[in-house]
Amino acid sequence: MTTLLLTHEAFLGHAVPEGHPERPDRLRVLQQVFSDEAFAPLMRAEAPLGGINLAELAHPAEYVATIEKLSPDRGFAGIDPDTLMSPGTLEATYRSLGGVVRAVDAVFTGEAANAFLAARPPGHHAEARRAMGFCFFNTAAIAARHAQKAYGAERIAIIDWDVHHGNGTQDIFWSDRDVMYASTHQMPLYPGTGERSETGEHGTIVNAPLRAGDGGEAFRAAMEAVILPRIAAHRPDLIIISAGFDAHRRDPLANLELEAGDFVRATRQLMEIADRHCEGRIVSVLEGGYDLVGLAESASAHVTALMER
Repeated sequence: MTTLLLTHEAFLGHAVPEGHPERPDRLRVLQQVFSDEAFAPLMRAEAPLGGINLAELAHPAEYVATIEKLSPDRGFAGIDPDTLMSPGTLEATYRSLGGVVRAVDAVFTGEAANAFLAARPPGHHAEARRAMGFCFFNTAAIAARHAQKAYGAERIAIIDWDVHHGNGTQDIFWSDRDVMYASTHQMPLYPGTGERSETGEHGTIVNAPLRAGDGGEAFRAAMEAVILPRIAAHRPDLIIISAGFDAHRRDPLANLELEAGDFVRATRQLMEIADRHCEGRIVSVLEGGYDLVGLAESASAHVTALMER
């Protein structure tokens, strides 16, 4: 078995206004990265088109209907100043959902050891009933719900190392005993959530905030002292990574100082836990990362680590 890479040209069709950081070039640079000979061993597949039924795994039907109605025939439809739909957005979001479900299927059936979904727009800011922060549907949450529904997964761990706290994922699983959400992120920073005191109704929310200027040492401490022991104790049947790479030192939207190697270390540590508890099953989903060089370096390093299985 090897790593499954999922992506699709439709992810380029989610257009944004000039100067918006979540731009199609993010996917173009990853296409270039993964065309390198070093990634020839990857198993590759196009992200299939999901739909309303998948979105409703994590979002109420009325919310999904609202997003569908907002989809414009031309120009942009704004949910907030940063979160806008273009004519290609709905297909991109639904292919994100189809792609992450395909990834979950692959790791549970033994088709692949693990999987990485290179998709946009991101998802972790999408709450159950609210789109925000460039996000419309919560891809990681839908992956978790699909694993529960289709494969009877009893315990799932979602680890989010995007520099911005995944308020949406936290919102969706706040009252859930079986899905653990664990996050490192810069504070204070958008969206303003993610304090250590935010632990959920059953203690399954784990936040380890970092401060502006923190680098690899602080990130490792947060992972090794706080997050990894909690994930291991949860004994997950699946690990999902919300893999944002905007904590890289080059990123323009934040002030952490991580290097690509920091993501490699964290990836390998999560793989060790996955080997002990869930037969290596990891599904990783692209979230943020807005400097193209930092994104390319970090995603390349992360997927290279996943390929070590």
